[in-house]
Amino acid sequence: MSNIEFNNPEFLWLLIIVPLMAYFFYKSRHFRVNTFKMSSISDFGSGIKATIYPLFDILKLITIGLIIVGLARPQEISNSVRTKTSSGIDIVIAVDISSSMLAQDLKPNRLEALKSVATEFINDRQNDRIGLVIYAGESYTKTPVTSDKTIIIKSLNDIVFDGIIQDGTAIGMGLATSVNRLKESKAKSKVIILLTDGVNNSGFIDPSTAADLASNYGIKTYTIGLGSNGNALAPIALNPDGSFRFGMTKVEIDEQLLEEIASKTGGLYFRATNNKSLQDIYDEINKLEKTEVEEIRYSDAEEKYRFFIFIALGLIFVDFVFKKIIFKSIV
Repeated sequence: MSNIEFNNPEFLWLLIIVPLMAYFFYKSRHFRVNTFKMSSISDFGSGIKATIYPLFDILKLITIGLIIVGLARPQEISNSVRTKTSSGIDIVIAVDISSSMLAQDLKPNRLEALKSVATEFINDRQNDRIGLVIYAGESYTKTPVTSDKTIIIKSLNDIVFDGIIQDGTAIGMGLATSVNRLKESKAKSKVIILLTDGVNNSGFIDPSTAADLASNYGIKTYTIGLGSNGNALAPIALNPDGSFRFGMTKVEIDEQLLEEIASKTGGLYFRATNNKSLQDIYDEINKLEKTEVEEIRYSDAEEKYRFFIFIALGLIFVDFVFKKIIFKSIV
């Protein structure tokens, strides 16, 4: 038997009676043996009693111990736990995929570093729905808000700079598209994580206007500025074969704008200058945006006192049979 608990543990204090009675039996053993008298072959009868009587004492002590344990009501407890998500969070990750995201100040480049970190973040959000928006000179929804993490991660890993959408950095467009994905959400909490490595230089929606829109819909926005301080090896031109030519360029991030967006919507602004700081930022957001999970515990108690009581009754019966029947027939 495992996981045994006593419903009335105060009765266990009575076990102190057992060693006291054992001491009493030991001290009075000669007196109790001598009180047994026989009309004949007294030496034989007295010898039997002297041998067997201590066994009856032991039976009494065991019986009393079992009764006391039974009174304490031992129970075998089995526990089970079920978790219930009381309110999930809807999250949209907005990713800048302009050509500057191929800069190599993060390893192997900014875009691949982001994909790696964001994948871990998505896997950690088991109880939430997540969507994916990408933007450069314009924006579009890569994945609608969904609870299917496999689809989200596949879509994230498929992101590459392929020149399909116009190059540039349309922060306002990326934010507005993200708001559009969340504005009808019934989730208790709605969050946008917007990452960029540049300044707003494209699109027809002003980032401040998009931030006001997010605030009106109660959508909190965390903004991340990605890029090292100073210069970084980044694409500067196209080679004849269509590949990028890299050169050292100055890292320019509109931190004031990103702070304004975060402040208007109740979020926070972060700056990631390397792979570790980017990981730390996503870990921090993961801690800040906790899904409420209710843990329900179930306990089932199976009474075990009958086991001890039945054994005690059996020992009492054995004591009665030997003393009143078998032992009496000998004398």
